[in-house]
Amino acid sequence: MESVKSQSYEVHLDELAKAAINQHIANKNYSKIFLLVDENTKEHCLPIFKEIFDHSIDSLLEIKSGEENKHIHTCLQLWEDLSNFDGDRKSILINLGGGVLTDMGGFVASTFKRGIDFINIPTTLLSMVDASIGGKTGVDLGSLKNQVGVINQPQMVLIFPKFLKTLDARQTKSGYAEMLKHGLIRDKAYWEDIVAKGDFTDAARIQKSIAIKNDVVLQDPTEQGVRKILNFGHTLGHAIESYCLDNPNKKTLLHGEAIAAGMILEGYLSHELRGLSKLALDEIKKAFLTYFDKVEFTEDDIDAILQLLKYDKKNSHGNVNFVLLQDIGNAATDIKIPEELFSKAFAYYKE
Repeated sequence: MESVKSQSYEVHLDELAKAAINQHIANKNYSKIFLLVDENTKEHCLPIFKEIFDHSIDSLLEIKSGEENKHIHTCLQLWEDLSNFDGDRKSILINLGGGVLTDMGGFVASTFKRGIDFINIPTTLLSMVDASIGGKTGVDLGSLKNQVGVINQPQMVLIFPKFLKTLDARQTKSGYAEMLKHGLIRDKAYWEDIVAKGDFTDAARIQKSIAIKNDVVLQDPTEQGVRKILNFGHTLGHAIESYCLDNPNKKTLLHGEAIAAGMILEGYLSHELRGLSKLALDEIKKAFLTYFDKVEFTEDDIDAILQLLKYDKKNSHGNVNFVLLQDIGNAATDIKIPEELFSKAFAYYKE
């Protein structure tokens, strides 16, 4: 399984990943090696990592898992830990966990002492195919997703599919959404393949998803143009995720669950505004509802979700900008949505 070359680093899989990290650490004279885990990866993934890693860990840092802990207060704890354990500019932070942990660990490393090296080892399917590429780091502001952060590249990203065996079914399925998205925005044949076969955890398909995202990021590292297509489903999806996170009466959604709903809704907007066929729209809805339960929305829920759109990171000059599909495999960016279409999109979702 070949490595994927990104901007200034590579994504290595399995045995190549094991060789890459051990050689990298052997060649670098790091003053301290820090490993960041949460309670889940400490229990389930750390023993596997220790079998892979040939070097000593100087300090183990631990945070609580979950989107609700992806905030600046957790970063303060980590900056203090790094300082208390004598971290300096020649230290390295290895992030072992899902997207929340790698986003936050990357941000902490990028800002401690004005930046130390870090390596990401994603342990969930979602983080393998999404957070592993692009160098986005950051934290939430209250319930608002990823409002504070920087784009900064790791030394390398290491993919070990064996970590997927440590996940429950819901966590695994959360990653399906991003893989399906990669097909929708860029590669119709890939979409058709995974929809037909449904085997998302196959190493070759994981590598294909990584390669699709990497190809987009290489063309537009700082998200000025084509990289925006990776946000398909995320404008409404992030608003739904934030609303459910902040509302005690709603079930908290995993990222993939929220953007699955977002992609059906934004698929409907694509049908209305960009010519996506009704046949393709219904195919998209059927595919997502095969894997993800329908989220129940009241009219009050919908009003509150639409209010959250004004905080979306892709907004510019007061406008909410959407990514829509012209066809499966072909996306367009910076689309403004007439307000009356939102209620129609939710009505289609609820049908």
